[in-house]
Amino acid sequence: MSQKIYVLPTIYLASRSPRRVELLQQLGLTCKILPADIDETQLQNESPENYVTRLARQKVEACVVGLTSEQREYLVLAADTTVVLAGKILGKPENDADALAMLQALSGSIHHVYTAVALAFSNTIEVVLSTTMVEMMVLTKLQIDAYIASGQHQDKAGSYGIQGLAGAWIKRIEGSYSGVMGLPLYETAALLRKHGIVSL
Repeated sequence: MSQKIYVLPTIYLASRSPRRVELLQQLGLTCKILPADIDETQLQNESPENYVTRLARQKVEACVVGLTSEQREYLVLAADTTVVLAGKILGKPENDADALAMLQALSGSIHHVYTAVALAFSNTIEVVLSTTMVEMMVLTKLQIDAYIASGQHQDKAGSYGIQGLAGAWIKRIEGSYSGVMGLPLYETAALLRKHGIVSL
């Protein structure tokens, strides 16, 4: 007799990102938002891969610490995304001028987007990493200014979101589209499936 796979209705999400909420809903899950505020400063000589993996793990750890014993019956998921151009991490813009500089640097580029996903369960944390290559068209100053005026650059790594207006700038990707959005569905589902949380 095969074991019935139980679909957990709710998990805690250590993020304020509405995009991650929507992507988890695609997997049949609902989530309670419990954001974790941590220091996201890159360590000296820390690689982009280690950086996003560390932050995802620390977000989960910070979230779990604040849970009651009853709340710890739920799983906790966190993710961190960063854009990397020529080895340099491009985080969230501090202001419009910072966003302008980032988008000018990304114009006509081939860059990478790293997203790490961490899952806390049974006093254990497991982390997976998604890497996607992104090729962006050459942008005019007018296009960049209009995008910044739209506000869609705010709170996004690299100052752009592929799911919004900036999606029209992306010539090609190799990897995970949802990973560029902030939560790689394939890797996340595989992690959840491994622990019998989803059957998809």
